[in-house]
Amino acid sequence: LEKREGIFNGLLMAKKENFIFGIHAVQEAVNAGKDLDKVLMRRGAVSDQNKNLLGNLNRMEIPVQMVPVEKLNRITGKNHQGVIAFLSEVSYADITTLLPTIFEKGEDPQILLLDGVSDVRNFGAIARSAECAGVHAIVIPSSGSAAINADAVKTSAGALHRMPVCRPRDMLTVTRFLSDSGLRLYAATEKASDTIYNTDMTGPAGLIMGSEDTGISSKLLKVVDSWVSIPMKGTIASLNVSVAAGVVLFEMLRQRYSSGS
Repeated sequence: LEKREGIFNGLLMAKKENFIFGIHAVQEAVNAGKDLDKVLMRRGAVSDQNKNLLGNLNRMEIPVQMVPVEKLNRITGKNHQGVIAFLSEVSYADITTLLPTIFEKGEDPQILLLDGVSDVRNFGAIARSAECAGVHAIVIPSSGSAAINADAVKTSAGALHRMPVCRPRDMLTVTRFLSDSGLRLYAATEKASDTIYNTDMTGPAGLIMGSEDTGISSKLLKVVDSWVSIPMKGTIASLNVSVAAGVVLFEMLRQRYSSGS
């Protein structure tokens, strides 16, 4: 009875504040296939229950952060048992099953990959531009990316509820999968000598945008087909990543319209 009461209380709190607390409540959420944005676990927890939950979270590729108990206490004063899970605002898709369905519709897949965009509002603004530009899906890493919370959904004007978001553990594996599936991959970087205006970006394509501070990781830059840049006339050397994403995505859209694809 006590166990069931703990699960109920944890799920009830989730409805109010969008998080679940307690080992059993979080485990039930995982078993039910709930989409979790991340899980915080008390640093140093070594019980069999904690180890079993951590193993299940890793298998489901759900991001886990080991934190001091004080951080958990600041989030909730309830009996969290050293575990708090944040519910995602969206349901995640699997790019390996999504991509074939796009081809089957006779469409050229347009996939946006965000390599470590961490600002929630940037992420939401990018999603809004992507949906307007006809992007089929957004791919983000399972760790090091912005939380898809209410602020992100609001900034996206609801776009995050209209288009698939994929969250793989390894972005490099996904880029190789997309390339093997016939997509040409473009990395938007100021290091590129070719611009978006003299590069053919029609056909099945994947566009990679980097994080706000470090850009695209070197491992991804090595495997793409082309680097592209946005020409600059002013003295400031770069654009905000959400603005840059919109510029590149709509140039890709313009090219598709011009080519009749």
